Amino acid sequence: MQDVLADVDAWVARGDSVALATVVETRRSAPRPAGTKMAVNARGEVSGGVSGGCVEGAVVTIAEDVLAGGEPQLLHFGIADEEAWDVGLPCGGEISVWVERYEP
Repeated sequence: MQDVLADVDAWVARGDSVALATVVETRRSAPRPAGTKMAVNARGEVSGGVSGGCVEGAVVTIAEDVLAGGEPQLLHFGIADEEAWDVGLPCGGEISVWVERYEP
């Protein structure tokens, strides 16, 4: 997480808008623990990861929406969620991810 925050600080210092995604809940065999963070800036750069690669693409898409003025969102991915299988969450776990605009 330290690297993510360092990247966020650097991006903000150069004037970039940043969205922050945080794993807020896990169930069963989740790929990353609660508290794990991923940041996305307005240039499309990504730092960190919330699922070890399984759902990052879907989270980046929502982060881009948030950066474009959309509302913060709580995302849920799990074995009962068709979208989770589509984006590749095969571990049998569930994660909830909060995506918001970072305000320093």
